[in-house]
Amino acid sequence: MSTQEATAEPNTLYEKRKKIYNRSVTGVFANWRWIMVWVTQLVFYGLCWMPWNGRQAVLFDLVERKFYIFGLVLWPQDVFYLAILLIISAYGLFLFTAIGGRLFCGYACPQTVYTEIMMWIEKKVEGDRNARMKLDQQPMSARKLGLKFTKHALWIVVALWTGFSFAGYFTPIKTLGHDLVSWQLGPWQTFWIFFYAFATYGMAGFMREQVCKYMCPYARFQSVMFDPDTLIVTYDEARGEPRGARSKKEDYKAAGKGDCVDCGICVQVCPTGIDIRHGLQYECIGCSACIDGCDEVMDKLGYPRGLIRYSTERAMENHWSTKEIVGHVFRPRIFIYTSILILITLAAAWAISARLPLKMDVIRDRNALAREVEDGLIENVYTLRIMNTDEQPHTYRLSVTGLPGLTMTTAQEVTLPAASTQSITTSLRVMPEGDKKGSQPVFIDIVDKDTPSIKLHEKAAFFLP
Repeated sequence: MSTQEATAEPNTLYEKRKKIYNRSVTGVFANWRWIMVWVTQLVFYGLCWMPWNGRQAVLFDLVERKFYIFGLVLWPQDVFYLAILLIISAYGLFLFTAIGGRLFCGYACPQTVYTEIMMWIEKKVEGDRNARMKLDQQPMSARKLGLKFTKHALWIVVALWTGFSFAGYFTPIKTLGHDLVSWQLGPWQTFWIFFYAFATYGMAGFMREQVCKYMCPYARFQSVMFDPDTLIVTYDEARGEPRGARSKKEDYKAAGKGDCVDCGICVQVCPTGIDIRHGLQYECIGCSACIDGCDEVMDKLGYPRGLIRYSTERAMENHWSTKEIVGHVFRPRIFIYTSILILITLAAAWAISARLPLKMDVIRDRNALAREVEDGLIENVYTLRIMNTDEQPHTYRLSVTGLPGLTMTTAQEVTLPAASTQSITTSLRVMPEGDKKGSQPVFIDIVDKDTPSIKLHEKAAFFLP
């Protein structure tokens, strides 16, 4: 074996991770990221504590098989509305991605939001980029141990509160809190609190950009939704190159240099550690930290902003103005996505508003098709499963039609509490007629006593021997 072969580095299938030390940055887009952090977390942490009609405003009660979303109560039979919600979300994703690239990733994705929170804690405890780099290079000491312990303790507190809030959407949050304090948590509650806390702690605290680069599928298929007129974070190569350091008093244009001073700020502030000057990369989450960082440098040097900015591939090639960019961003594809999204949203809103707060399943007793009772009547037995999906109690009237002389043996009225289900076993009786045999169609009607517009007309089969 030659010396060159012996000293050559072996090929590996996986890139060794280099820890990213993000530099703090301020600016318009940094402010928007923190606005989204506050908005999303106020909703996530606060919504599970909001009261509504004597219960939790948003609760996905898997035990009772009811989803409470403010005044709306969804049952397993309402899976149709869940499908509509998923379709709306998909078209919304297509629309926003076609317009502005990975806006969701950069501003509202839970991974981005919690990473931003964990990074803020890290900077407050250990200092900014240079301080953290120096701290990690130092040997272990009491100061270093104290800082690391404080940081991880705060991370764990945030992670546990996040896990507790997550579980609070599936078990009433006040009940969950009482069970936690009294050490009476069930096995599934305990599992999901600590599992979600562990995921938050690990992904936002440690893995960070690795989740975006290797675990998230969105980065892989985003190119399908991009086109040359999609707004993305871009580096103006024609203006910035050739890059190079210079003094503030130097006539850099006379020296043949571009506006980029090659300071590396755009790389230092990037949460995934990429260099946007190399063009669009799948690791870019569209957070625009590089835009804020570059604008700060341009302001200090007295250069115009926008060396790194939101633009499109076609606009960079043709040197379009802002007006021309906007004109091409709102293209036929966008209008089609928007029209479909509006139509689906309006249809969903109409379906929910027109939804009857009453459901009834008629289940025929199959153990005995029919039997003869007193006075020669033929009897069929049914189970009526009645669901009051409203948050107010209702009284309903029951009646039957379909055969002459058909009667119902049980009470003609039934009262159901709010958001409840009741099963009633009833029997229908009729005097047999010589010309009718076998299965005959009958109808069971249920009408709200106080609101006659709430009614159902369910078909059933009555067997005559």
